[in-house]
Parts: sequence; C-alpha cells; structure tokens
Amino acid sequence: MKKLKVGITGQAGFVGYHLSTTLSLRDDIELVDFKRSFFEDTEKLGDFVASCDTIVHLAAMNRHEDANVIYETNIGLVKRLIEACDSRNVAPHIIFSSSSQESKDNLYGKSKKEGKLLFAGWSKRSTAQFSSLTIPNVFGPFGKPNYNSVVATFCHKVAHDEETTIINDGEVGLIYINELVAVFMDVILQNIRGDKIDDHSYEVNIPPNHFKKVSELLRLLKQYRKDYMNGGIFPSLEDPFEKALFNTFRCYVPEDHYPVKFTKHTDPRGSFVEIARTQTSGQFSFSTTVPGITRGNHFHTRKAERFAVIRGKAKIQLRRIGTDKVINYILDGNEPAYVDMPIWYTHNIINIGDEELITLFWINEPYNPEDADTYFEDVENK
Repeated sequence: MKKLKVGITGQAGFVGYHLSTTLSLRDDIELVDFKRSFFEDTEKLGDFVASCDTIVHLAAMNRHEDANVIYETNIGLVKRLIEACDSRNVAPHIIFSSSSQESKDNLYGKSKKEGKLLFAGWSKRSTAQFSSLTIPNVFGPFGKPNYNSVVATFCHKVAHDEETTIINDGEVGLIYINELVAVFMDVILQNIRGDKIDDHSYEVNIPPNHFKKVSELLRLLKQYRKDYMNGGIFPSLEDPFEKALFNTFRCYVPEDHYPVKFTKHTDPRGSFVEIARTQTSGQFSFSTTVPGITRGNHFHTRKAERFAVIRGKAKIQLRRIGTDKVINYILDGNEPAYVDMPIWYTHNIINIGDEELITLFWINEPYNPEDADTYFEDVENK
C-alpha cells in the first residue's frame, strides 16, 4: 500500500504535536520529519518539501514584544516554503493554519491573511492544491501556560494551587484539540479518499464548538482541584466539553501528586478501602499478576483510568507519547494507593514483588472492541 507522505512545519508545537501523534496511528500515512532549523537551511528545506505529498504549515510566531517581528517572521516562513517548492519544482498539497485574528487590526492577523494570499497565488500558478483552515481558540492537553490559551494558563495555575486572575470575564469560543485535529485529518485524507476538488484553492472557516465565560472555566477547574485532586473523585464525564476540559486539566496535575494513598479502615473482620468515587459511569475490573510480569504498555486519547494496587508490590510507569522521559511510581499493597493515567501517556504496571499482585482498575468507558481507544506502545523505548 502506497502511503501518503505528510510533513508538518511546527511539528513540535501544541497543534503540531497532537496532529503528528494522531497521524502516526494510521497505517496509510508516513510522517516526514521536520525541524524548525530547516527554515534556515535551503538544502534541507528543499529535501523536506520534495519528500511530501502534503505539507501542513503550522509554524508561526504568535507573541513578541515587537509586533513587526511577528509579521516579518510569519511572512518570511511562507515565502521560504514557496521558494523551496519552486526550486525543487514540486507542488504538494499545502494546508495552512490561519487564525480568526486575520479579520482584526493587528500584525499577527495581517501576517496570517497575507500568508494565505501568497499561498493561494502560488497554488494558482503551480496548479497545486491549497487549503486554508481558519482556526478559533484551541485548548487541550500540553498547551503552554501564558502562551497557547487561557485554559492552559488556568489549568496550570489551579493544578499547582497558584493565584488566578480574571482580567475580562467575557465569553470565549473554543474548540478542543481532538475536534480540531479531526478537521485537519479530513482535509489531509482527501488525497487518500480520492475526493474530487473543483478548485485548487479553498478555505475552511472552523467555528468554535463551545462557548464559555472565563469565570465558568475557572469555576469548573477549581471544582476539579477540590473534588479530583483533593478528594480523588471523578466528575461527570457525560458532557463532551467538560470531559475535554477535565482531560486537559489532568495533564497539568504535578507528577509528585501520585501515588495517592487510600484511607484504609480496619476492624477485627479485616479491612475496607474505597477505590474510586465517581459522578460518571464506567467499568471496574481487577487483575492478578505473577511476579516479574508486565501489563499494559498502551495509551488512550480520551479515556480516564485509575490503577489501584491493593496487594503485592508494583511499579507503574508512564511516558508521554513523543517524549523520552519515563515517570516511575512504586506502590505497595501494605499501603494501598492509586495512580491515574493521563491521556496520551503510554503506561504499564509491573509486579516487582515476590507474591501475586492484585490491581483494581476503573475506566470511564466500558471496553468496546469496535472503538477501543487503546494504542500499544512500550513505555520504555528499547
């Protein structure tokens, strides 16, 4: 099977990370690696554009004390991509991430608007396909606080118990990163599906899917800290926005929050431990594991999951997809404790004791083999 070769400028950024990791799950797509330094190396940039069937241009400067630098940088990146395509005589499908800011009177918006026009002109004379996606405010896991969105800033501050301030309590139109990636995927996959495109150049104005006041966002996040971080209680995950916001918040919980020890009630009959209290549906299960055996080595993109060790000794390992850092937690059934699995973290559990390990699991969705949201990848890259 011939694979569609897709390259992403800005691959290491917030949207680029989520798009590239999602594309990497498909067998019909080959990711062409991109590094920011390619923009300063004519040969490497030429090699990159010549290797791609589709290029998603996400690289851009969003913030700088001098707005002129933002404008000149972003226009310069567009021109270099076009020059590289011309020099190699290639015409890949270019997908450009524009912004709702392009209709506003600022140099960042102007750079997006003019960049789109430059690509459209190149598309017309080269007969290449060009798609412009105008993007609203985006939120999701791993956004950079004080940079990507108010959600990223508030998630970080609330999770770390820092002071938060609302400057303007207006209503914000938002799209969750998974929803945005689905739109990008649909445009990218046109070439695989063989869709007939009437025009070489077209625009997609992506509307926000959620509208929330800033104070409501902060109220929900503070509730998550109180109930989830301080009380171990999972909120209701029935509402799509609140599930997305909760999964985003969980990725800002400090590493040293875990493992969380349970309260163990003991009397002459034995002991009792409450494993999970939830305001949502889900599936409870348990496993036994013999010494030396590893379970897991997979990750989820939307599910919330808790591992609770109640007997034996275990090591739980997590690693965020696309990174090398492995987080290790040691749990002992003599002091029952749990670790929750953030989305996009591959995880496992290893019996490191001399006796049988008993682990209880809670996950917010019963397992469905037709839509498992379970992707296998070893925590430790060997």
